[in-house]
Amino acid sequence: MILIWLLIAPSAGALLAWPLARWDPRGSRWVSLLALAAELAIVASIGVQAGQLGLSPAGPWLEELNVPWIPQLGIGFHLAMDGLSLLMVGLTAFLGLVSVVSSWNEIRERVGFFHFSLLWMLAGITGVLISLDLFLFYYFWEMMLVPSYLLFYWGYERRFYAAVKFFLFTQISGLLMLLAILGLFFVHGQATGAYTFDYSQLLGTPIAQPLATWLMLGFFIAFAVKLPVVPFHTWQPDAYTQSPTAATVILAGVMSKTGGYGLLRFLVPLFPGAAFGFAIFAFALAVAGILYGALLAYGQRDLKRLVAYSSLGHMGFVLLGAFAFTELSLQGVVLFMVAHGITTGALFVLLGALQERTGTRDMTRLGGIWATAPRLSGVTLLFALAALGLPGLGNFVGEFLVLVGTFQVNVAMAVAASAGIVASVIYALWFIQRTFQGPNEASWQLPDLSMREGAIMAIMVATIVWLGLYPQPVIDTFGQSLTNLQRYAASGRAKEVGPGQSVVVTTSVVRTPLAETRERTTEVVTTGFPGMGEPQ
Repeated sequence: MILIWLLIAPSAGALLAWPLARWDPRGSRWVSLLALAAELAIVASIGVQAGQLGLSPAGPWLEELNVPWIPQLGIGFHLAMDGLSLLMVGLTAFLGLVSVVSSWNEIRERVGFFHFSLLWMLAGITGVLISLDLFLFYYFWEMMLVPSYLLFYWGYERRFYAAVKFFLFTQISGLLMLLAILGLFFVHGQATGAYTFDYSQLLGTPIAQPLATWLMLGFFIAFAVKLPVVPFHTWQPDAYTQSPTAATVILAGVMSKTGGYGLLRFLVPLFPGAAFGFAIFAFALAVAGILYGALLAYGQRDLKRLVAYSSLGHMGFVLLGAFAFTELSLQGVVLFMVAHGITTGALFVLLGALQERTGTRDMTRLGGIWATAPRLSGVTLLFALAALGLPGLGNFVGEFLVLVGTFQVNVAMAVAASAGIVASVIYALWFIQRTFQGPNEASWQLPDLSMREGAIMAIMVATIVWLGLYPQPVIDTFGQSLTNLQRYAASGRAKEVGPGQSVVVTTSVVRTPLAETRERTTEVVTTGFPGMGEPQ
């Protein structure tokens, strides 16, 4: 039942935070903090228990709950957590805490309803990350939408335009995924006689072409909108810019990661053959997003919009690594999602604090901030360097592994993507120089980071440095999960091979720059799937 408590903690906090604000807004804030701290503690307890077991449970899941819900329709209440979802739920709870703390003084109107919406949104994201019934997964996927739309109420000048645009993109793409889920449900039922939405049973469903491609695209568009991927990205700069700081932290740091999680957990394992055929197009979209995001970031004057386009470019590495599907690229994707969540979340918190102090996000009106707020400026510099991929910080490790893993599959795409890292150096350093250096022409006299803000930043700095210098514990946490995903995809691909083709199982010794040497058994398909290797 521990997985149920992951959903109860934010949900109960939401229901308490709303009415408490009528008597004291501080009560709403403290209840939200306690609810998210409880969720984080539950995640930590699962992680500690798994660590004591060596992260090697009897089955593929650290925790699992599977009970009938609507058995007549093949719908079950199936929740499960492995190392991958453990990290993602932990990131969700942590950034939820950061968002509450960062909005402590910013939100002064309808405080209770704000925290209700924020916790409701986080409960939906948690549900997405631990659902293994596709109907339940879709339920939580849509559950994220309404509260995130409501949070725009506390945003800025064009918040209603941004909210409607975000809602339309997310709703339409979600409906396409629903159609794909229903299509998979009926195809599996016709092939096996068992109509179910259960993930474990749907794996390996034989699907004829081109139907498999159409179903895969239904999932892909939904995940691409959330990630986001060019050309499904146009909601993102407006949403990140116009939403309040807390909502922006969750949108950029957590909700976008549900797109990457969906690619790893659902799209490739459920449709390995269609994903193989689509890989070259995914690579092209990823590289286009990396370069396009860097180019557009350089042309921005609005600080939040600059970081939004920067995030768009960097999330291209998630798409690139997910479709390369090598061991190294998958390690890089997960590490990068965690590091990017910390880095981008911190940058939006810092920019929100800067806007609160100056009343502007326009770089042309800033300058010379370092002299009056050195701690704020120095921490922003550190996270800007992390975002551009400075060695020694977490983002670099993730991007490097993605590029090395992609190089094993497609050299040209890996080389083209690496140009995005060079471009990010240009706009990141330009942003720091224009905002914090130079003369203080506006005569700014700003308060520096408060003790509350400084404590949060210290934790986030320590985390991003730890990920950059010693990522091995994190890799070990999700390593078995990625091996399972590769096995699921290989097994599904095996059912699609034609006459005269075969599947071989190889035992290989794997040595990576960041992982100790170990022996591993891997299923390999002779038709070839990017990242599954060649027959030996």
